[in-house]
Amino acid sequence: MSKKKATEEQPEKEATEEMTEETAKETSDEAACVKEEKDDWQDKYLRLFAEFDNYKKRTQKETLASYGNGVADTAEKLLAIIDNFERAIDAIEEGDNSPLAEGVKMIYKQFKETFTGMGISEIPALGEQFDPNVHNAVMHIDDENYGENEIVEVFMKGYKYKDSKVLRHSMVKVAN
Repeated sequence: MSKKKATEEQPEKEATEEMTEETAKETSDEAACVKEEKDDWQDKYLRLFAEFDNYKKRTQKETLASYGNGVADTAEKLLAIIDNFERAIDAIEEGDNSPLAEGVKMIYKQFKETFTGMGISEIPALGEQFDPNVHNAVMHIDDENYGENEIVEVFMKGYKYKDSKVLRHSMVKVAN
């Protein structure tokens, strides 16, 4: 009986080994499938994270650019007012210390300080070399007292925003 029992147990043992191998293979296949799915989700997550990071950077740049454009547009509209204050100051007679004259000078000074605080500055012109990027030559003169392409007179001041964007070109007379 013990021989018979041993032979009966052997097929059971082989069947159990086959099931264990099958189960191990299925478990291994499932693990590989789960790992592949995990890698897929991780890849999707990293791509989505990168897209979101790029979106944040892009919108931040657009926000800053739109702020800069708004400042520049507003400043362009205010340039005519500064020009008029300069004309008013030029019309004030030397030594006139009336309250009106002092008020006009104070308002002009405040305007200039506000512009400086916003990053708006005058484009240097008088005595400088002509630069078509920031100057607009409206007249030329032949005068040997001045150098070649030297600006000899400024008709209208030019302004730029943060040393990069020209709000208005300087209108100048250039020596040839």
